[in-house]
Amino acid sequence: MAHVEKKVIATDQAPKALGPYSAAIQVGAFIFCSGQTGIDPATNQVVEGGVEAEARQVLSNLRAVLEAAGASMANIVKTTVFLRDMKDFAKMNAIYAEFFADKYPARSTFAVAGLPKNASVEIEAIAYIGE
Repeated sequence: MAHVEKKVIATDQAPKALGPYSAAIQVGAFIFCSGQTGIDPATNQVVEGGVEAEARQVLSNLRAVLEAAGASMANIVKTTVFLRDMKDFAKMNAIYAEFFADKYPARSTFAVAGLPKNASVEIEAIAYIGE
């Protein structure tokens, strides 16, 4: 079995993990970002203002994690979005579009029964930084 070199990515600009996991792990040219919710890293609380405010914080948190790895939102190749209520899809989607230019990442979106800290949205991502 081959040994996998895993580099832990962490930053004070994104919330601390709520459990035994890393904000992101880099393996070779890929960065695997754990799901981020709308937690403000300064308060450790979900931001107020509904799904739009949460989505904006989620994506800002993801951006901070990627920047800690020397990458950017442009490096994201795949996201997975988890929504507590699919009725929030259009609102989340409008905020999501603000964070990406053309050549959008591949994406899956799921409605889920619940999210940590009763959040409305969580997004995880995979980024590619090249060899």
